[in-house]
Amino acid sequence: MRTRQKERGTPGPSEPWNEVVPGLWMGGHYCTPPGGELEPVVVGRQFDLVVSLFTLPGHGPAAGVEHVVREVPDAPLSPGQLLAVQEAAEFTASAVRRGRRTLVRCRSGYNRSGLVAAQALVHLGHEPAGAVRLVRERRSLWALNNPVFVDYLNTGLDVAILLTGLSDAGRSAD
Repeated sequence: MRTRQKERGTPGPSEPWNEVVPGLWMGGHYCTPPGGELEPVVVGRQFDLVVSLFTLPGHGPAAGVEHVVREVPDAPLSPGQLLAVQEAAEFTASAVRRGRRTLVRCRSGYNRSGLVAAQALVHLGHEPAGAVRLVRERRSLWALNNPVFVDYLNTGLDVAILLTGLSDAGRSAD
């Protein structure tokens, strides 16, 4: 069962997106400006590439903007979902290296987008702990509040894919 931010006591982001490092932005589909109410975030042409881990109709990006979708839950991931995260992170890192203004987003811009952005930072030369710290400093202290996602980063996605596959195989053998 998945809990929503409100049920976890997690405040919504105050900004639609934040720059983590030059060219790499994190955001979501909703934000709550200071003193305001929850409002939708619609991406137009602000970015060259949008990588979405969650999508909703009407939230953009505008026609003509490259949009990569790899929907995954904000929950423990299967090996296939971890591969999708790895692919999205590699695509993101490559775009940032080429100077493309890139947004990685999910529902609120905390966990799924944080996982992909932090893994992209690892591909760009950061250590996992430093990548997590940078994501939290630049997006929100609430970013990567899903401890399973931090474990994936600290373990390494390649190893996490193998370990998750082994645990799935063990469950199917029962």
